[in-house]
Amino acid sequence: MAREQGLDLVEVAPAAVPPVCRLLDYGKFKYEQAKKEREAKKHQKNVLLREIRMEPKIAQHDIDFKARTAEKLLLEGDKVKVTVRFRGREITHPQIGRDLLEQIYGRLKAFASIEKPANMEGRAMTMILTPGAAKQDRPIRPAAPPVPAGVTAATAPVDAGVVEATAAATPVVAAAPVASAEIESTAEPAPPSAPAPAAAPTQES
Repeated sequence: MAREQGLDLVEVAPAAVPPVCRLLDYGKFKYEQAKKEREAKKHQKNVLLREIRMEPKIAQHDIDFKARTAEKLLLEGDKVKVTVRFRGREITHPQIGRDLLEQIYGRLKAFASIEKPANMEGRAMTMILTPGAAKQDRPIRPAAPPVPAGVTAATAPVDAGVVEATAAATPVVAAAPVASAEIESTAEPAPPSAPAPAAAPTQES
């Protein structure tokens, strides 16, 4: 059938059960596949790791310049590796380098998160920042205090503030007034009282 139509019998899904084959022009199929791969590569962003180097004795205006450079690189979508290099006896004061890295991150935390925290690597302390602000953790709700043993829900003390808030939130429905005529009409008439018995005549002697 493929030869009659001048096409090729191509197995496009060999892992399927049963395998799937199509009648198509194999040369055209390979060209379209290569074209799709080239288009996909155009839209891909290659994330680069850029490095910014500092020294423990860096001046404040140099720190500002380094922070602005890191900000620009992060906004372009690249990762930034901040390095503090120690020379000679500066290695005995690693806290200075840690403070510098924390200062840099404090200025960039609005649009950067820490991928790798500050860590010593030989005679240098490094920290890697990645684009995107860190997610803030949700506040943990305090747990309800436990009820002491032997105290039931009926005898447990009630917070006055909770009672007032509940009373304020509960709507009060006033009773509708009832007309006096309706009350009289709905009242049942009393049954007639029985006549008093007549007195018996007395005989005179």
